[in-house]
Amino acid sequence: MINFEEEIKKFSPSLEVEDLEDNIYNQDLTDVTDLLVKMVKDSGNQEIGK
Repeated sequence: MINFEEEIKKFSPSLEVEDLEDNIYNQDLTDVTDLLVKMVKDSGNQEIGK
């Protein structure tokens, strides 16, 4: 039977995962909210220009 407490003690995260996590959190990524705000602004500017 698996002893989960022993397995957790042996666990160490992969270095690639830690590096990837740092890279993801340190980037300024555009999210859906940013895209929606840009679309609304662009839509308003197009209506004014007509």
